[in-house]
Amino acid sequence: MSDAALLLDSITCTFAARDGQGSYTAVRDASLAIAPGEFVSVVGPTGCGKSTLLNVAAGLLQPSGGTVKVFGQPLAGINHRAGYMFQGEALMPWRNAISNVTAGLEFAGVPPAQAREQGMEWLRRVGLGGFEDRYPHQMSGGMRKRTMLAQTLIRDPDIILMDEPFSALDIQTRQLMENEVLEIWMAKRKAVLFITHDLDEAIAMSDRVVVLSAGPATRPIGEFTIDLARPRDVAEVRNQPRFVELHKAIWDVLREEVLKGYAQQKRA
Repeated sequence: MSDAALLLDSITCTFAARDGQGSYTAVRDASLAIAPGEFVSVVGPTGCGKSTLLNVAAGLLQPSGGTVKVFGQPLAGINHRAGYMFQGEALMPWRNAISNVTAGLEFAGVPPAQAREQGMEWLRRVGLGGFEDRYPHQMSGGMRKRTMLAQTLIRDPDIILMDEPFSALDIQTRQLMENEVLEIWMAKRKAVLFITHDLDEAIAMSDRVVVLSAGPATRPIGEFTIDLARPRDVAEVRNQPRFVELHKAIWDVLREEVLKGYAQQKRA
């Protein structure tokens, strides 16, 4: 796709083995393209290399082989057109909510008053208006995730990278966060690469779901267009017959890879 917002072309990632003997290929000849405005989720067994591909897309990891292009231009170094929402906690504990949200603007040289105004607006957009003085240890898990979402989106990235951002949340908070992300995404339609273990989440949120094989040497083995009408409520859409059909079709491909991954972990 020459017009892709993000193109991973024949990506291979090989690392030295932990015991120092030989090497380990996490990803081999994997290709993935995300169009501008498209929401793509990647699912696969635990440890198959999903986060490795995301780090390559972010420019945090140089692949052993293959190329990365961002809006048609080869990626060299950090992907400055992307915002990255990590799986783990990424808030600075010595900064309160507003200071965490505006950190990226601060580092970019935006005047403090302008940065604070934008930060306050983003905190309101994610439902944290009035909580700008809270420190991470004073927030619930859902509040910290909302702060991280505002922190990621405040610089208006053209590509949004998300690595299982809601996996640690309870189901009710998770569904609220999923709907918030969809509402914000619908407003501007940025390209999204979303990594998740949750097949229901992937189907409910995405335009397309890509299935990765079990590692090592993972690669895409299935791709499914999600033709469910938008806007969507992630809880209600799961009751639609078409959702059930898509879930079965994707799980039929994913199931065998999950079993392979489980068997490999037991042997390890």
